[in-house]
Amino acid sequence: MSNEHTNEQTSAGGGVETNVNGNIRPEAAGRNQNYYNDTISKTFEDLDLKDELLHGIYSTGFELPSSIQQRAILPVIDGHDVIGQAQSGTGKTATFTIGVLQRIENDLDKTQAIILTHTRELALQVNSVASNLSQYMGIKINLSIGGISVKENIEQLNDNPHIVIGTPGRVLDMINKKILSTKYLKIMVVDEADEMLSKIFMSQIYDIFRFLPGNIQVGLFSATMPAEFFDLTTKFMRDPIKILVKTDQLTLEGIKQYYINVERNEYKFDTICDLYGKFSVSQSIIYCNSKKIVDDLDHKLNENGFAVCKIHGKMLQEERNDIMASFRRGETRILVSTDLLSRGIDVQQVSVVINYDIPQNVESYLHRIGRSGRFGRKGVAINFMTYYDIKNLHEIEKYYSTQIEEMPNLENLNDCLN
Repeated sequence: MSNEHTNEQTSAGGGVETNVNGNIRPEAAGRNQNYYNDTISKTFEDLDLKDELLHGIYSTGFELPSSIQQRAILPVIDGHDVIGQAQSGTGKTATFTIGVLQRIENDLDKTQAIILTHTRELALQVNSVASNLSQYMGIKINLSIGGISVKENIEQLNDNPHIVIGTPGRVLDMINKKILSTKYLKIMVVDEADEMLSKIFMSQIYDIFRFLPGNIQVGLFSATMPAEFFDLTTKFMRDPIKILVKTDQLTLEGIKQYYINVERNEYKFDTICDLYGKFSVSQSIIYCNSKKIVDDLDHKLNENGFAVCKIHGKMLQEERNDIMASFRRGETRILVSTDLLSRGIDVQQVSVVINYDIPQNVESYLHRIGRSGRFGRKGVAINFMTYYDIKNLHEIEKYYSTQIEEMPNLENLNDCLN
């Protein structure tokens, strides 16, 4: 696609006064990367937010902005393109949601923002955050995802929601059907952008951008951003403000990391049973590298009397929704999952994540164990290591500049959780 998304320079003063559709606020015209590097909003009041939005923020339970929120909300509000990177569980969703909500004109009964996610579960999570934060603002939010009937989706979009949150396939379908109008769009946010700009979703993302105003504000947010990611962003971003955390600064603070040398795959199940017999934990997630392993482990745990449920991509969406709702209510203690749930899903009670299989790439490790210890809470990550996993585990330690210690004696497991 051509890069029509460009800045307009003015001759007076030589600075950026406005972009081609006036997205950048006049008072923010001279603010550049250095300004945002040096500006930290230590309280939400520092951001000069709408009273109704501020009320929603505090009612949702936020007290002070997290590190990414201190730095990235302001450039979003100011109308700049933004690339935001921060560790899982540090408040990225609230970062771009607050920025988007501040930009919405309540009295303009048109769709002004689209937030794209790569899974339905993540879209539901973002929708929950946006609904809570906007509860006093009187704005309409639409969820455009598979699992919701097309007829119902069309009816809701005909009501001109201010914000549409959805997955690429459904959003593109609604645009192609001329149900979702892009005429009044101000901002497009892409969550878990590294995943969304992968080969799986790239063609859909490109197709969506074909229908957008060439100068729309774009926000890309993710925990990990490979080098090739930044090459892709030049195709549809305009001098983005980069709020980045270097790889060696992606600390896993608050999460204790251990490995258990199980030696062989056949010994993993007995080990998991020993673990759950030795410690008490409210809820935990077990990650496996394939749907078959998830199915097998779920079956065996259920046979042995554990309160367990499973989730993976081959299950029907309605079933996945019911399982997540049940797990959030605490009706099951253990959730067995593939990497489907490794991004963006926050369950408050999860304090332990077990990698039944070591993840196949280093980026997945952070997303997985970030399910525990989210937003300042403490958590524990336990990795089952066979002989073949030693190299992968060392690569993870090197990549994150961290140390994964051998699990202490099983009799002292509860001490590890405190």
